[in-house]
Amino acid sequence: MRIEHTIPSDLLGQKPVRVLVVGAGGTGSAIVMGLPYLDQAMRVWGRSSGIEVVMMDADTVSETNCVRQPFSVSDIGQNKATVLINRINLFWGTRWRAEPTYFDEQTFDRINDRAIDLLIGCVDTRAARNIIARALTKARNRTAYWLDLGNNAASGQFVLGQPLNARNRRKAARLRTVSELYPEIIDAVAGEDPLPSCSAVEALDRQEPFINQTLASAALAMLARLFRYGKLMHHGGFFNAERGAISPLPVDPQLWSRTRRRGRRP
Repeated sequence: MRIEHTIPSDLLGQKPVRVLVVGAGGTGSAIVMGLPYLDQAMRVWGRSSGIEVVMMDADTVSETNCVRQPFSVSDIGQNKATVLINRINLFWGTRWRAEPTYFDEQTFDRINDRAIDLLIGCVDTRAARNIIARALTKARNRTAYWLDLGNNAASGQFVLGQPLNARNRRKAARLRTVSELYPEIIDAVAGEDPLPSCSAVEALDRQEPFINQTLASAALAMLARLFRYGKLMHHGGFFNAERGAISPLPVDPQLWSRTRRRGRRP
């Protein structure tokens, strides 16, 4: 039975929506470069404070990154998050912030002096997702939403959920997170997919171009509907480049139950 998700009332005020983007690679860079458009749209819709963004990643730009990610040769050796945030601030006049460090519970607590409203995870390992899931479900955590994006060579997914924490635990119709629906995605014991190659040719063989941008655009369009209309009928989707199709993930508790049961089977 499909239902309609309604945005929490404490995200409908005039204070800025606090966003943390974890990961500044192919998907993270596509997301953060699109967030200024969401910020501008929210201001036009009457949300005068828009969004406030922090981007976190310790990685530096390599020569291979200049093939599929929005970096140039002059960026090589610099921190990815710093390059992207500086570029956005210069162009849009924003005051967003880069954190050139890896995400863990300590770094998250340090920047979480005021609760993060939306964490956007753009990481490519199960171990990294596991760390995010643990941090967001700590008893005192007050993050409202976790948007996870992930992909392989020719497909990917984006899932918006409400972590089971102090801010969400009393919500009967809480959106299930990616780790609740697909627990294998945080199972580091199961092994990791091959890491990005140092060769540009191998990198393009392992992942087709524009997968990241497609997922980022679809996820941003979903967020735009949430902040404009205050409700959603879907909270994610699955993209397949071979078929050229995006399949939505409906807000459906019965589907969530079936998905979790399938995930528990051997």
